[in-house]
Amino acid sequence: MPEAHVRLIDLTKRFAPGAAPVVDNVSLEIPPGSFTTLLGPSGCGKTTTLRMIAGFYEPDRGDIFIGSRRINDVPAHRRKTAMVFQDYALFPHMTVEDNVGYGPRLARLDRAAAARRVAETLQFLGLSGLERRFPGQLSGGQQQRVALARALVMSPEVLLLDEPLSNLDAKLRVSIRTELISIQRQLGLTTIYVTHDQDEALAMSDWVAVMNHGKVVQWGTPWDVYYRPRTPFMADFLGSVNLVRAPILTSDSDHLTVRLGASTLVLPVDAPVAGTDALLAIRPETLALNGSESDGCVALPGEVVRRTFLGHLMRYTVRVDGQDWLVDQPDPGSGGLAEGSVSVLVNPRRVHVLTETD
Repeated sequence: MPEAHVRLIDLTKRFAPGAAPVVDNVSLEIPPGSFTTLLGPSGCGKTTTLRMIAGFYEPDRGDIFIGSRRINDVPAHRRKTAMVFQDYALFPHMTVEDNVGYGPRLARLDRAAAARRVAETLQFLGLSGLERRFPGQLSGGQQQRVALARALVMSPEVLLLDEPLSNLDAKLRVSIRTELISIQRQLGLTTIYVTHDQDEALAMSDWVAVMNHGKVVQWGTPWDVYYRPRTPFMADFLGSVNLVRAPILTSDSDHLTVRLGASTLVLPVDAPVAGTDALLAIRPETLALNGSESDGCVALPGEVVRRTFLGHLMRYTVRVDGQDWLVDQPDPGSGGLAEGSVSVLVNPRRVHVLTETD
């Protein structure tokens, strides 16, 4: 990983003396030009962390660096950051052009240079021709782009985005997030994005910091945090998962042998697992129905108790050894539907052994 562009060191914030910290000893190193997401449930501290980086809240403890510059005592308007808010915060009485030009005017930039920068930013974001419209005359997607233009026109070092897509409908949200990533890639702008939407975080990010109760639970690439969660919370929060407790038969530094029903499964591990039971995280899409055992896979007998049609896949609830498992099968329209007695095929290379408790 390259040297960090944004560094948070032991960042802590309380909103009342003696109260539990909203942000609790958070440390992160965010690479330059990356798209990093702070992800977590409501109240986990992600927006408070973003607002401390922006300079709207002062940390009780810890340091914030942009490059080599400690910015704890730097006023918000001098931090070279720009923030896009959840509600966009556009001035309803100002035109698009005036909204985007507000920052340059406040910074007292040369009028001709400011007008040129505003025009270039509007053109870059596909807003040319809308300069004289007011926010109330724009669609949700257009308002989002105006809010982004108002941030980008100031040429920030770091772009901060606080759930900017949450007010859009589902289909438009997917379209706008694609545009947003394209813009971020073109500019190579270090971007920190806050969301509680797991799909957004996985689809958009280079790096993800998952937060809970004010702490960073796990930091890594989308692939790592999804397929190699550290804790039961991580496994359950990101997508759907089967959490299965299995008795340990043998354990060494490389492999773990567990019992699943009447079968045994040999699993790769990074380190020996203590205790008599292992907690396994098995994603529904890694399972198959009625497959044949081969290459270390095992087939567990089960009974279909429910089917949920999700369009691109059929989600089966299968009772295996007294526990309900989720099994996702793609393209359900291509063949018959499973029912009654089935076997669930488990691939040991797609099973992750959790090493930490919540």
